[in-house]
Amino acid sequence: MIDRVLAIETSCDDTSVAIVDRSGWVHSVVAASQDLEHEMYGGIVPEIAARNHSIALIPLIEEAFKKAGMNWSDVQGIAVTNRPGLIGALIVGLVTAKSLSQAKHLPFLGVNHLEGHLLAPFLKDAQYAPPEDFDYPYVGLAISGGHTSLYHITALGEYHVLGATKDDAAGECFDKFAKMAGLGFPGGVRIDQLAKTGNPHAYEFPRSMIHDDTFAMSFSGLKSSGQRMLEQMGPDLVKENLPDLCASFQEAIVDVLIAKLEKAAKAYKARRIILTGGVSANSRLRARAEEFAAKKGLRLVIPPIRYCTDNAAMIGYVGALRMARGETSNIDLGPSPQALASDFR
Repeated sequence: MIDRVLAIETSCDDTSVAIVDRSGWVHSVVAASQDLEHEMYGGIVPEIAARNHSIALIPLIEEAFKKAGMNWSDVQGIAVTNRPGLIGALIVGLVTAKSLSQAKHLPFLGVNHLEGHLLAPFLKDAQYAPPEDFDYPYVGLAISGGHTSLYHITALGEYHVLGATKDDAAGECFDKFAKMAGLGFPGGVRIDQLAKTGNPHAYEFPRSMIHDDTFAMSFSGLKSSGQRMLEQMGPDLVKENLPDLCASFQEAIVDVLIAKLEKAAKAYKARRIILTGGVSANSRLRARAEEFAAKKGLRLVIPPIRYCTDNAAMIGYVGALRMARGETSNIDLGPSPQALASDFR
């Protein structure tokens, strides 16, 4: 029986390795950030991301074992992200996992990165554990630089897509506005920091599809509106009013996300909801979600920031659960920039 796995996550720019068991307990999780390598380009350069993964991965695997006080005899399998993500980055993790699988005579499993985010609330460590009564079913809002989607999650492997952004993801919108405002990369974190001292009602930005009857979202109009406003104001006025601009822009995104989450919770009579993905680290979104959940009497779970951003612990948890029920991948498994049609219902 497979209980504990080594997990590898290289879907984008952060390299992460973890050792996780099927109860969700994280024995160790380590990561290497590439923010400094990509900052000068104002965004992620896929070739640079892949190269840095190849440099960081093996030392991180060694560090993960050392931090957990374990060795290869303590794991029964290897889980690795193989979709969706940057192809070059995924290849590094996948080839490493296959090589270690062959060398150590361990089964391996390719894991959907998005499934990892949806199950991240179940992770546990010395500082965090989900509420004891948290279980399926629940409504999940997964928000990152590449994905913004609402799901109804009823069991392991049963993820029903309710709606998604029709264009830019929320995180992508944050990063593009930050770049236009001269805040650099990564933009979402810097907008969040500046917005804390700004007035969220100082500037008017559109909330596209907020009153639409569906669960779909759109952020391209907001991005375009932000670009026009910055151009009309000019660099000096933008710099002078950055906290208000960031707070107002952020509020527009948060308003849409909370409205759609509320609509989904009501439609599916959900008593449990989650926020997950990198953008769920945003302090304003967390605060607004907590207010909404308290008002409606809902159980809200938001993983700690270390499990919201891309991390191998969530990949390991999915891998351990699926491998425990007999699932493994063949050596010819390839990477994919998109999720498989069979991943979601």
